[in-house]
Order: sequence, then C-alpha cells, then structure tokens
Amino acid sequence: MIYRFTCIICPLGCTIEVEVENGKVKEVRGCTCPRGEEWAIEEVTNPKRVIMSVVPVEGGALPTVSVKTAEPIPKEKIPELMKFLAKIKLKAPVEAGQVVAEWQGIKIVATRGA
Repeated sequence: MIYRFTCIICPLGCTIEVEVENGKVKEVRGCTCPRGEEWAIEEVTNPKRVIMSVVPVEGGALPTVSVKTAEPIPKEKIPELMKFLAKIKLKAPVEAGQVVAEWQGIKIVATRGA
C-alpha cells in the first residue's frame, strides 16, 4: 500500500509517498530532508495529534476557555480524551498557560484566560 502526504514539517510542503508492505515501511520517497522522512514514517506507523477543545468556566468573563494537550497524543486515543474533556468544568479565574487538568500523564493547558 502507498500512502501519500503533503509534509507539514517545513514550508517546502514536499509530496511524500510511503510504501508499506506486510505492515512494515518499505520505502519513503519525495522528501527533501530527514525530518520529513521521520514525520511521514510516524504518520503511517503511529500518528499523533495535539488536541484543542473548549471547556466551560464558571464565573468567568466568558463561558468557555480554549485548551490543548501539552504534547501530541496517539490518534486512536482522541475519542477517549474528548470524553474526559467533556466532563471538565473550571472555575474562574483561569490564566493562559495554566495546567487545568491531566489525562494519562498528558497536561491539558488553557490557551487563553477566562
């Protein structure tokens, strides 16, 4: 199977093809730097994402505050994280950069104040 990506690691936006055979990466084509190759292999074998969402805030100037994971999480765990975030309710004040929760060792950080 061949996976095709537009690399997001640098502004060049290389078109990368990753050939996978029997569950293993056989060849990577089209990248102009080693970072792009590493990213493409990880995207095929273990994709991860930084997740952003909003959670409600009691007593704040705004009813919600935006949050994000402090590091990427495995893509298949996103639904589980979203269920966790749906149960969070914060109390004002909340500061940008404040760790508002932790999920499976991953910090959830406010991206603005409320």
